[in-house]
Amino acid sequence: MQKPGKTSQRIERSEGIRLNKYIANTGLCSRREADDLIRAGLISVNGRVTNILGTKVAPSDVIKYDGKILSKEKKVYILLNKPKDFVTTTDDPYARKKVTDLVQRACPERVYPVGRLDRMTTGVLLLTNDGELTTRLTHPKYNRKKIYHVFLNKNVKGDDLDQLVNGIDLPDGKVFADAAAYVDPADKKQVGIEIHSGKNRIIRRIFEHLGYRIIKLDRVYFAGLTKKGLARGEWRYLKEKEIIMLKTGKYK
Repeated sequence: MQKPGKTSQRIERSEGIRLNKYIANTGLCSRREADDLIRAGLISVNGRVTNILGTKVAPSDVIKYDGKILSKEKKVYILLNKPKDFVTTTDDPYARKKVTDLVQRACPERVYPVGRLDRMTTGVLLLTNDGELTTRLTHPKYNRKKIYHVFLNKNVKGDDLDQLVNGIDLPDGKVFADAAAYVDPADKKQVGIEIHSGKNRIIRRIFEHLGYRIIKLDRVYFAGLTKKGLARGEWRYLKEKEIIMLKTGKYK
């Protein structure tokens, strides 16, 4: 392994992309992990070691880790119908089943889940190595729509459906559903809820706040994608038109 240099070397450049982003785009690791490699002096640019965060590089630069050239890998986009009892973390200390295990034969590239679904939540999940798209799909400012089918332990009151839309006060702030309705008027234990919030376990938390217990939670729609045609645990590659839709935000 390449040894850290004695002094910090900054690659002066006003244009280009940040070195940690370039490294993440190669599929070697995440941006945060790339920062650790840079700090340790394990990354070289055009033969010079740099341990300065914020360094920018150009496509023509030669970036190496452990003496090997890092090059951008092919972008991969995989849609999974997530089954229950799988976690969306890529490194689980409890050795639980991971969603990445389900797609490990899909491609040689390392892909990551876009956003999080908790272990017992099922449904639409996108995995990709496109870090820029991941940011666009998960950052609150891009306002990506999600729809969940919620199965509850008792009938949901109409007033509570209204309250979901009017806003629920949680310890970390007020949360609004864009829409909430019974999936079947004859079964008021099933509710469909449309929401943009990406807060952790938000669907479970808002129903628990109202005094309900979720029996089953299924995400049926995410940023224009559905699980149509996919059995639980199955996956497929995104179509070109779906990738364009996600990148442009133009979807129904």
